Amino acid sequence: MYIILVYDFGEKRVGKALKICRRQLNWVQNSVFEGELTDAQFKKLQLELKKLHKPEEDSILFYKMRNEKAMKKICMGLEKNTTDPFL
Repeated sequence: MYIILVYDFGEKRVGKALKICRRQLNWVQNSVFEGELTDAQFKKLQLELKKLHKPEEDSILFYKMRNEKAMKKICMGLEKNTTDPFL
């Protein structure tokens, strides 16, 4: 499945969240990641973030799609990080 992850963590935890997400997904821009994951990888990512997550202070959004081709991405302005390996 293709995942887009968006998070808003407290200042003390944001660096750890960044490291967790970068291990499995591609960084797109501040607090935004995307990439292809298996069900097992997605569950692992959720568990790792859940350990760090404080529900009263933080939020995490997951957008799930069948694959990258099921969505159309439009960027206005500077694209901070491209997931296209040929650019």
